[in-house]
Amino acid sequence: MTATPVATVGRIPSLDGLRAVSITAVVLGHLGGTQGFPAALTAIISNDYVDLAGIGVRVFFVISGFLITRLLVQEVERHGRVSLRRFYLRRVMRIFPAYYAFIAGLCALAAAGLVQLTGSDLLHALTYTVNYDGGRSWSVGHLWSLAVEEQFYLLWPVALVAVGVRRAPAVALAVLVLVPVIRTVEYLFLRNDVIGNSFQTTADALAVGCLFALGEHTLLRRPQVTAIVDRGWVIVGMLIAGVGLSVLSITAMAAGLSLTQFAIGFGVLHLVRHPRSPFGRLLNWRPIAFVGVLSYSIYLWQQVFLNRSSSAEFNAFPLNIVLALSVAVASYFLVERPVLRLRPAVEARLFGTQPAHPTAGAPGSGRSSAGVPPVAAGEAGEELARGELRQPEGGGPA
Repeated sequence: MTATPVATVGRIPSLDGLRAVSITAVVLGHLGGTQGFPAALTAIISNDYVDLAGIGVRVFFVISGFLITRLLVQEVERHGRVSLRRFYLRRVMRIFPAYYAFIAGLCALAAAGLVQLTGSDLLHALTYTVNYDGGRSWSVGHLWSLAVEEQFYLLWPVALVAVGVRRAPAVALAVLVLVPVIRTVEYLFLRNDVIGNSFQTTADALAVGCLFALGEHTLLRRPQVTAIVDRGWVIVGMLIAGVGLSVLSITAMAAGLSLTQFAIGFGVLHLVRHPRSPFGRLLNWRPIAFVGVLSYSIYLWQQVFLNRSSSAEFNAFPLNIVLALSVAVASYFLVERPVLRLRPAVEARLFGTQPAHPTAGAPGSGRSSAGVPPVAAGEAGEELARGELRQPEGGGPA
């Protein structure tokens, strides 16, 4: 199979399609068991052996770590520095509007008696700490993964600033080694309700993406690595093995999740490297890529409508999936996209046309480097949400 060179600037192939696959896995995992959904299908997509929604979330985590780190490194390579102020502005404008619109909608639904929302739910949701609330209600249950992402956005750039790009792989490797140990110890001795949700028991999924982005070109020069990356069946085998090891909780904590996440990481490299493969072409098909563009709003709203414990009409199949997708489309076009279109003007007013100049180091230098997370990194704006990277002079986000 002929490989396509991994682009350093330009469109990153297949990533919107991967987001579409991820959100589809999450939606199917939650759809199973809702009233009116075929029992035979529920047995396949929602069972004790395969956590389909959980796999979907792990894909999101690996993609996030990969994109943040790739953009981080590219920002330093292009400018010798990154703008943390731009980073935080872009984070706020990308994540907060749709998120807090969802919280406001949830409060309205709770006031009408349509969903359950406690004071604790609201407090943890507002502060991105749902992943430490083991007793959360269903309507905010999914927000644990966004909380993990936000905590990652805070910590990973700081680590890069502290150690520099050259030493960053050691940090990612340390996380990959330590987190399964922490996860296993907590499972054996603490048995709390947030194992696998708390940052310290989940960060290795993000670290896989970080490590693969940091060592992308070096890894792809190693025959042992390309032997895996270029063979989709090997990656599928790794994924099946990881899922199999995850059937038992103790093996999942110690090894199953780690193997699953590495399989996803290799899958990301495979699809980026082989966008013209049959599966790559499918993922880059515009209708599927568009589902990936909508994935954030779908993620936010699907939980309200896909509640298998509810007998409400709006939780019954197929109305539930129609409503979930309809509200997600409205969220994207009425909240996400308008705010993102305002962002270039806001950045120009606040920062001018050039990035700010916090202390940063070139890759491999002893000086510090700072970074920018997904959909907000470096000079890349909304284009990260669509799997794209553009040069600063390319006109800004669409």
